[in-house]
Amino acid sequence: MTATNRTDRSQGALLGAFIGEALSVGPHWYYDLDLLRVDFGPWIETYTAPRPGRYHAGLRAGESSQPGFLLELMLRSLVERGGYDQVDFCRRIDTEFFPLLDGTPHSGPGGYTSQSMREAWRKRVQRGLPWGQVAGLADNTEAAERTLAIAVRHAPDLGAVARHVAANAALTQTDPTVLAMTTAYGCALALLVQGEPLDASISVKLMERVHRGELPFHHVTDAALGAVSAGAERAAQPGEFASPDALLTAGSIARGAHDRDVRIDPAWKVSLVYGMPCAVYHQFPAAYYLAARFADDFESAVLHAVNGGGQNQARAMLTGALVGAQVGLSGIPQRLIAGLECAPRVLELAAGLDGRDAPA
Repeated sequence: MTATNRTDRSQGALLGAFIGEALSVGPHWYYDLDLLRVDFGPWIETYTAPRPGRYHAGLRAGESSQPGFLLELMLRSLVERGGYDQVDFCRRIDTEFFPLLDGTPHSGPGGYTSQSMREAWRKRVQRGLPWGQVAGLADNTEAAERTLAIAVRHAPDLGAVARHVAANAALTQTDPTVLAMTTAYGCALALLVQGEPLDASISVKLMERVHRGELPFHHVTDAALGAVSAGAERAAQPGEFASPDALLTAGSIARGAHDRDVRIDPAWKVSLVYGMPCAVYHQFPAAYYLAARFADDFESAVLHAVNGGGQNQARAMLTGALVGAQVGLSGIPQRLIAGLECAPRVLELAAGLDGRDAPA
């Protein structure tokens, strides 16, 4: 099933991310797949509670952990401010999130705080540094998990998506590869919200925006990645990412997912092919693969993401947004919506996301 209008796609992307995150709360961070099967059976197909002594212990089935908390915080800011407002977002982190942390991993909403947020907390709260000086080198997808809401809100304007996602991600992460891949994910998601398919052509469409100067990626080739005439190269502009390679990932992975000679079976083994850890270079390719392969089947996409183990929460959250944007809210099984604790709040916020003109 493919969504037919932008509102349906926007709401599907947002709810899809929350569903993917909550489905993984129980089986989060099992790198021993045999133990995962012992604790949760051969196939996880619904919300589960964490086992005692595991990550997020104490949460109930269907509840969100910290990535869901931060995504909802971002979503409320976007709705109430009519678009991305970095000052407002930082204020909310200062007043609504940081007071709940103590700087240790097993603290804060959901029972675990990511490395990037722990480092930001130490610099901001303990050392009193201003925003803009609290980011660190963590290579996880934490920024992508919250900025996906920016991509949904500003989807009609890819330039705004790139600027706002990159700016927000830079609040907590400094690695240029992480920032480039996070920004590229946001741009790809925005195209899906616009109604474009997740296939090999998505990277071509993104590169066209680069060559029109709409996206902040440096390039030395033509739009088809061919050679340019001598002297036609241009110098990188301030603030541009070093290359557009991050924009090429989604198209390459989608092409493989649709190639009958390239098969990962069962699909949950995408975690073994691309890697189970938290880093962006493991997570984004797996999410692109599952969302391209199961473009019209939300349940299969997120459940294969969950059942792959490792950092399945990020994998399922990023996959859920991508495939949710393709099938729309109308294409998400009702049982997954009904079992999600935050669904009423998220649906209300999602309904108001496009209610006001947003700053560019």
